[in-house]
Amino acid sequence: MSSPVSPVSSVSPVGPSEGTFTGLRAQLQEAAETFAGGPDTLEGILLGMVDDVDRAAAEPLEIFPVCHHSPASALAMARRLREKQPKVVYLELCEDMAPLLTELRNCRLPVAVQAFASEIDGFPPEWAPLSVVAPITEASAEYQAISYALETPGVELVLVDRSSDHVFQWDVREERAAGAGDPDTPDQDAPAREEEAALHGDAVGVKIGDLRPRFAELEEHLLRHGKVRHWSEWWHQYVELPLGDADHDTYRQVMFLIGSLFRRLAPGDERRIGVDENRERYMWTRMRAHLAATGTDPEDCLYVCGAFHAASRVAEFGVAGSDTFEISERSATKWQHGLIPSSHAAIEAQFGLAAGAVSIAATLWAKNLKRTRVEPFRLAGQAGARKAKPRKKTSTPAPALTTAPPSAGDRLTGFLQQPPVLDQLDEAELLGWSVEIVRAARRNGYPASTADAIAVFETSILLAGMRERAKPTPYDFQDAAVTCIEKDSVPGRRDVGRLVEIMMGGDRVGQVGYDALPPLARDVHDRLAPLNLKLQQRGVQRALLDIAGRPELARCSDVLWMLRHLMPPGTARPIMGERKLGERSIQESWDLALGTHQRALIELGYEGVSIEQVLEQRLRRTAYDSKATAAVVLEAVEDATLYLRSRRLADELGVRALEVLAAERSVDGAPEVLRRVRRLLAYYRTSEPVLPPWIEAFTKAGYAHYCTLLPTAFTDDGATVRQVAAMLGFLFGMESLALSLGCDRTQLELAVAQSHPQGPEKTALLWAAQCHLGRLSADELRSRCDELLTNPLVVPAYPRYISGFVQALEPVPSLTGFVVEAVSNAFARLPDPVLLPWLPTLITTLRADRAEPAGLLIREAGRVFPGRLAALDGWVPAWRERGGAGSVPTVRAEGGRGVALLAAHPAVCEAVAGLLGCDGGWESEDCDPAGAVLVERYPGAAEAVGVLVAGV
Repeated sequence: MSSPVSPVSSVSPVGPSEGTFTGLRAQLQEAAETFAGGPDTLEGILLGMVDDVDRAAAEPLEIFPVCHHSPASALAMARRLREKQPKVVYLELCEDMAPLLTELRNCRLPVAVQAFASEIDGFPPEWAPLSVVAPITEASAEYQAISYALETPGVELVLVDRSSDHVFQWDVREERAAGAGDPDTPDQDAPAREEEAALHGDAVGVKIGDLRPRFAELEEHLLRHGKVRHWSEWWHQYVELPLGDADHDTYRQVMFLIGSLFRRLAPGDERRIGVDENRERYMWTRMRAHLAATGTDPEDCLYVCGAFHAASRVAEFGVAGSDTFEISERSATKWQHGLIPSSHAAIEAQFGLAAGAVSIAATLWAKNLKRTRVEPFRLAGQAGARKAKPRKKTSTPAPALTTAPPSAGDRLTGFLQQPPVLDQLDEAELLGWSVEIVRAARRNGYPASTADAIAVFETSILLAGMRERAKPTPYDFQDAAVTCIEKDSVPGRRDVGRLVEIMMGGDRVGQVGYDALPPLARDVHDRLAPLNLKLQQRGVQRALLDIAGRPELARCSDVLWMLRHLMPPGTARPIMGERKLGERSIQESWDLALGTHQRALIELGYEGVSIEQVLEQRLRRTAYDSKATAAVVLEAVEDATLYLRSRRLADELGVRALEVLAAERSVDGAPEVLRRVRRLLAYYRTSEPVLPPWIEAFTKAGYAHYCTLLPTAFTDDGATVRQVAAMLGFLFGMESLALSLGCDRTQLELAVAQSHPQGPEKTALLWAAQCHLGRLSADELRSRCDELLTNPLVVPAYPRYISGFVQALEPVPSLTGFVVEAVSNAFARLPDPVLLPWLPTLITTLRADRAEPAGLLIREAGRVFPGRLAALDGWVPAWRERGGAGSVPTVRAEGGRGVALLAAHPAVCEAVAGLLGCDGGWESEDCDPAGAVLVERYPGAAEAVGVLVAGV
């Protein structure tokens, strides 16, 4: 097993200063000897951490270590920027995202900077589409640095991290598959947060300052001894709060120490360590190149990076590092860049933070600003930003910053030795929380009362005391609220834990402003402007389109139908109205949620400048895909006609459908091909003076194609009855057009004659085809069915024949009357052990394929069967009257046959007749007997016997 200590990859070119942290080194060395009994790995780790801090602090180009979405880092960043006012800010962010940062002023945070590539070159095709996002919140150090650089004249912002292309070049796919990290705690309210958490999709997330232990045992140790549940709570309690009031040098040295600790105790994952070190080499190479090109003094620069990378030990570290690292060229992939909306839940889900951690950080950021009176940097015109209140001239000025100069010496020792500052309990704040959570619980169906508010208040203090904290944290309060208010079940959509998160700030969802949207998204908003809706607003909005009264709304209808085809479900959902070939609605009603699905609309803009262009590209891509079938290409033809009304594109895709059909060797798509060809043919016959050449060629090729495959399909077990029926439907339905175009009917007759199916369903289908071609009469077909019913060996398989006849209604609808007759005979004559197991199969057959056979059968049955229940008892089917298949001669009532027992005891018969309401009387006894019924009904047997007797 490898050691959890990460190996030192390169020796530092600059040795650590022995004078700055001499006292701390001595104390750590003594502690190592005391606990380990002598020099060993522990001493090397502890002293190495001090060396890392000393090395980073002594770098001429000031390094500012941060943690992503950390209020303490953001506060320290705002202070340092106002004090130092650097001329160049180097930021750890993908260098190709720089042009988008100026558009942040048009957005409401949080948003994410995205690099997106749908057409890739140089990566495996299964990776597509590629997406990289970098979320930005107001309570983050990167936003403070960006705002300062963009709002301060003469300041240059330089992004120095690897490009989005290099993110995938350096084999990040394994991390993407494994996830960004194990979540701190399972989300108990996943359905309620699923939509917001999916704002980033499956994009790879990049962040500034990934500070989390990679050594599982270390994280477990910190959580256990810190008496917290998850990493986010530990960081909030033991890093955020203590560093909130720390001066600049103390903050830097503590963050250097934490980054070095996590780096040296990382497991020996050589691939991940190699990626981290390559990123550090990349960034320092870029910075040295920029310094050399511009001649900027390193003292006037500030390097903002994650604390993990600040404690780097690569040879390229520092302005005096080596220049041996060569940056590889980017691939030929075309990257698109834009801003997409983000949310607190999306950030937490992507980076493995505890639910509500980012919301709590935003609340802490607001409290820190109010307490310290530090003025943060904000972009001018930032949407959703709080406007700074103008200060009165008589107000007390803000206290001067008491940060020490850069050479302040060892601040780390004093910080580690000082006892923790006990924050006094703010009873008013805690009481307000308790009252507010009870009010929220009542609104969500919980039977909470004032007693519960008191219990939450007291339990929060109790839990904080048990965890050795003087003041309850938001996490303590959340545990207390769940303990006191949560019952056996959740009455609504949100549990108490989720209610606390909402109360602490909620899941804030960002929004990309109109000016920052790509051209396609702005075009969509402009074309839907006649609807007079706030399309950027989240949620569902109802749009009513009276196209007959306002013809200009027809263009809005076209846009909505295209959005429904291109966007995720729920973006544009039609409530009233439909779009079919040759039909247009005069009124429509839509549910629109463009604001909720803004990310999908923005990513649509990466593919083109208009939705028509994107739709045409997608239809072409679908039709020319190597796995496309004839049915898929015909669907593209229909969509091009339906949404784009482009005859040019439809003809081009129709020729492609002909090519694909000729190359197919299976009949899997025959039902879909038949359905779409019928629709297109009906549309062109009613809307065009002549048929397009491609559909005539498709009919001829399809006729020959399916005639060739028909004998094989009848015997192939892989071809279903429905598929063979669809082939026959194409051949019979397109026969007149195909013959007019020069096809030969003999080819179809030969194909049917060469078909020899084995199963009952396909046999019935073949009989139906022969009946359509005139090779089998209706009487012969009835005779065959009657033979099946009279053969006890075939009776169990008779329902399968009926299923075949039902499928035959697709190609031969003229057999509807016969199928009703056959089904009726099956119900009348099949025994229950055979009939009942077949009924589910019959029902599923009738319900399949859009219930077309069922409609034919129901209409025919309604025509044949009596309309009233009372007439059913005396009704005789027409096929029995004409002696059809399965006909049973009716029994005629004949008198004079009398039975001696009934004549001797008539009382019983009369009593039964009275109960049944029969008023008729007894026949006279002098009537001549009618003889034996069987002899009279079947005289042939008696005559044969007479001939035999006469011969004797």
